[in-house]
Amino acid sequence: MNTKADSPGKEKKPYLHLFLLSIAAVVWGASFVSQSVGMAHIGPFTYNGVRMLMGGTVLLPVIPMLRKLGISKKADMADILAAKGVDTIEDLPWYDRKPQLYGGIIAGIALFFASSFQQYAIQFTTTGKAGFITSLYVVLVPIFGIFLGHRIKKSDWLGVSFALVGLYLLSIKGGFHISHGDFFLILCAIFYAIHIIVLNHYSPMVDGILLSSAQFFVVGLISLVPMFTLESPTWAAVIAAGPQLLYSGVLSSGVGFTLQTIGLQRVPPTQASLIT
Repeated sequence: MNTKADSPGKEKKPYLHLFLLSIAAVVWGASFVSQSVGMAHIGPFTYNGVRMLMGGTVLLPVIPMLRKLGISKKADMADILAAKGVDTIEDLPWYDRKPQLYGGIIAGIALFFASSFQQYAIQFTTTGKAGFITSLYVVLVPIFGIFLGHRIKKSDWLGVSFALVGLYLLSIKGGFHISHGDFFLILCAIFYAIHIIVLNHYSPMVDGILLSSAQFFVVGLISLVPMFTLESPTWAAVIAAGPQLLYSGVLSSGVGFTLQTIGLQRVPPTQASLIT
């Protein structure tokens, strides 16, 4: 998958997109507590499945409104062909021929694994430690980017180093000890890095809000399988976790990930990972 993540075309500072990513970071920062509290009532797959389906549903009526305002627009294949420097759809790699569809599916699969590993691991560790280990995707994004041919600036590596030290000092109290849940958080960080790279590839080509909604439905639908085979959810338990699900579904998923998707239209993934 050839993304143009750190290309010269993104040298100018897109202040609005940076601001949107900053808001997403604030929303996500508060979500760890909601995720931990909500797990007192329901299992990790039930929590993820419900909140992601909520996030996808909340965005559906927003899409036509934003299109009317000119904030969001449908994918234009002519623009995609021009940007890729090819003449026909057949000249594109298979995953770019239907970017809205494939983008939603691929991003959704990556997000499913990332959010599921995180939600499961939160049962076995502190929210501060979960936040720190999850933030390791800040390092993984530029590392993965190197293998994809991205050019990573020295200033980005410096920013990554400072960010990790700062996050460690803020998040970890009383020493760092590896626990059962930490392994799953490392897997979570890997898939969040993949998720960011996938969004960076597709978001400039498609309707960002529709892409965000599609990935949530993919996560929600996949989550239904382990939700009903590994857990025993009840309506009473889901209602008991209602406040936490509302925050995670509407704000963390619906708003946070959508702001990230829009922000990645103009911000390279390495810089975006430092903000979020």
